[in-house]
Amino acid sequence: MSQATSTSMNEHGGTSAGRTVVRAKPLMSMRQILLMNLGFFGIQYSFGMQQTAINPIYTYLGASPEELPLLNLAGPITGLLIQPMIGAWSDRTWHPRWGRRKPFFIVGAIGCSICLFLFPFVSAIWMAALLLWLLDASNNTAMEPYKAFIADRLPPRSSLRASWRSPSSPASASRSPTCRWSCSSR
Repeated sequence: MSQATSTSMNEHGGTSAGRTVVRAKPLMSMRQILLMNLGFFGIQYSFGMQQTAINPIYTYLGASPEELPLLNLAGPITGLLIQPMIGAWSDRTWHPRWGRRKPFFIVGAIGCSICLFLFPFVSAIWMAALLLWLLDASNNTAMEPYKAFIADRLPPRSSLRASWRSPSSPASASRSPTCRWSCSSR
């Protein structure tokens, strides 16, 4: 909910400040909802490409199966480091034209596009590992502000349900029976 404090003139010619007007967020149109989901599709597609394509690339470049878990640590480590920093940074950033979150979407999307384009050209394991770290950092740079953007756009009663149903929610693997109940009960 957005709040605005107004100042009004009283009958004695003075002002009385402090009256708070609470406005509800407007409902989103179907076009806005579809565009929001399109953004999630792009981010999830990039994460999917990262998770499915990297092990064959490592194997092609000569990595042994025993080395693959160590080489794949980029995702969890980068997520632990990047997500809180980017989330806090996007909360405190404001651009007059793009708002709070959109600059992070753009930087993350450009980074993901460049990394995905360069993957077929790597010629060494260290190059593939570095590119994986950069790709994961770009994915997280786009994903965390995007989640916050969804919460910013939805009415408060819907934002908790939307984040609970998100496929990238931390509890997504353990909540599938619960989600079916919560989705059908509302």
